[in-house]
Amino acid sequence: MGTMNISLPDALKAFVDEQVSQRGYGTSSEYVRELIRRDQDRLQLRSLLTAGAESAPAAPADAGYFEGLRDRVRKAAGTTPKA
Repeated sequence: MGTMNISLPDALKAFVDEQVSQRGYGTSSEYVRELIRRDQDRLQLRSLLTAGAESAPAAPADAGYFEGLRDRVRKAAGTTPKA
């Protein structure tokens, strides 16, 4: 694992220390790693949303779409619909 040292103003350091204490992190490094992971997740979600927005329109997800989806799941599971 690599090491990175950062400098924070006193107010930010106090905030980090408070978050570590109140939210159950063992160290400030754990807290910062969690923030970075969340930022990575946010960026990935943004990328997926952008790709979806830029893609061609799909068929509407209406009742027929969901019934077809349920049929495919039933067939894959080897079950039949209940009456």
